[in-house]
Amino acid sequence: MKRQQILITNDDGINALGLSLLAQSMSEVADVYVVSPELERSAMGHAITMHKPLHATPVTFLEGVQMAWRINGTPSDCVKLGIEMLLPEKPDLLLSGINHGSNLGRDIYYSGTVSAAMEGMFLGVPSMALSYNGDDAEGLKSAAEFTKTWVFSENFERPPKGILYNVNFPSVSQGIPSQIAWVRLGRREYANDFHKRVDPRGREYFWLAGRAQDVTEDTGTDVGALAAGFITITPLHMDATAYHLLPEKNRMEVPSWPKR
Repeated sequence: MKRQQILITNDDGINALGLSLLAQSMSEVADVYVVSPELERSAMGHAITMHKPLHATPVTFLEGVQMAWRINGTPSDCVKLGIEMLLPEKPDLLLSGINHGSNLGRDIYYSGTVSAAMEGMFLGVPSMALSYNGDDAEGLKSAAEFTKTWVFSENFERPPKGILYNVNFPSVSQGIPSQIAWVRLGRREYANDFHKRVDPRGREYFWLAGRAQDVTEDTGTDVGALAAGFITITPLHMDATAYHLLPEKNRMEVPSWPKR
């Protein structure tokens, strides 16, 4: 039987521990290709590079990985290049992560991890964003091993067309997770704290230090369920239409238009 082909990317950069542990684990059961930013590109959202060349540099990665490249661009660039140019054929699955830190609530609009998975979804590849609520090696490795077992288990259903899964793993400091919770997005807001400073040339600059403020009471949300120690899965799609504001009569005459 032909082995599955899996594309792995991230937004923490080619040297991130979460990336290497995930690639190492998945390479035991699948043909793994890695396409990752050369540097950390967290909170890049869905940015793509249009006004400068992109360089895909092959790198020596872990034994068992088919090929790996570092890209001087964004996570979404990595997915576009990987699927459309670098891999020998379209992968069977895209995994973005494992991110060092959770991606909950409104994080999905900023996260390079989630955006990379969404780009995979756009290109017709079943895609998942994977994030761990910490950066310790033990937890990242446990999340990677779980992912390998879960993805190749009988009860795993890949994201359907037009959907990606946003998956968050609790910190190992909370104990072994007892449940997987399918949940909606919750409330994670940020208290933005701009620090005003002066550089050596006397110019003012500002440094953002946002502090997450989570609403954890509702375990039906990703924020609450993760705080309760569950692995959370939130199905996402790109349709952000506010349907309740669309009128029944959705066509109307233009009342006036400036004459030329």
